[in-house]
Amino acid sequence: MDTTLAYFRTKAAAARGRIAAAVGAIALITAALTGTAAGTATAAATGDWRPSGRWACSGAPVPDGWVITGYDRSGCNGSGSWYQQPVKDGIWTCSGSPIVAGYVITRYDRGGCTGIGAWYHELARDKRWTCAGSPIPPGYVTTNYLRDGCNGIGAWYHELARDKRWTCSGSPIPPGYVTTNYLRTGCNGVGAWYHELVRHGIWTCAGSPIPPGYRSTTYMSTGCGGVGAWYTVRA
Repeated sequence: MDTTLAYFRTKAAAARGRIAAAVGAIALITAALTGTAAGTATAAATGDWRPSGRWACSGAPVPDGWVITGYDRSGCNGSGSWYQQPVKDGIWTCSGSPIVAGYVITRYDRGGCTGIGAWYHELARDKRWTCAGSPIPPGYVTTNYLRDGCNGIGAWYHELARDKRWTCSGSPIPPGYVTTNYLRTGCNGVGAWYHELVRHGIWTCAGSPIPPGYRSTTYMSTGCGGVGAWYTVRA
C-alpha cells in the first residue's frame, strides 16, 4: 500500500518537476549571463523608468527585500551588471531574482529582461492564479491546476486553507489539517486530496500528517480512494 501511495505522489511530483525544470533552465540562463542589451523588466512592461535602486556587478548580494529588475551584459567591464531595487506589489523581475517572502509569481514573459525572461511579482492573496514554481505562502493551499497557464509553464490556483477543501497533489498541508480522501483524476489530472481539520474519530489517508495529540489505530486498505486509511483518535 505504501508503494501505491508513493506512485500517486510521484505522479504529482513529476508534473511539478517538469515545470520546475523549465523554471530552473531559465535561472541557469541568468547564471550564465546570456543576453544582448541593457534594459529593465519593469520598464519593458510598464514604461516606468523611475530610478529606485542601483546597478550591481554579477555576483553581488541582493539586499533583503530587494529584487533584480534589469540586466546589462556589458556592464561592470563586461562581466555583467544587474539592476537591484526594493520589491513592490506588481513588479517585473529578471529570472533568478529573489522572491521576497509574502510574494508570489503571477505572470511570465520569455523575452523579458533583455531576453533572459521576466517574472511578475505580486503580494499573495486569496483566490489567485500563480505560475508553476512560485512559492506557496504559509496558510495557503493549491486547489486547481492549468497546464497551459502562465505563458505555457503551468499555473496553480492559491486559496486560503479551510476545513473540508479539495487540494491538488503536492499542495502544502497546513498545521492542524489531515487528508481524508483522494481523487486520482482531480485537479486536472494531477490528483486531489481532501483536507479537513483533525478531530477525534476521523479516518485519515495513508501518508497524512497526524497532528500532535492524536494517533492512528485501525487500518483499512480500501480507504481513501484505494490508497489506504487509518482511524485517528486522540492520544
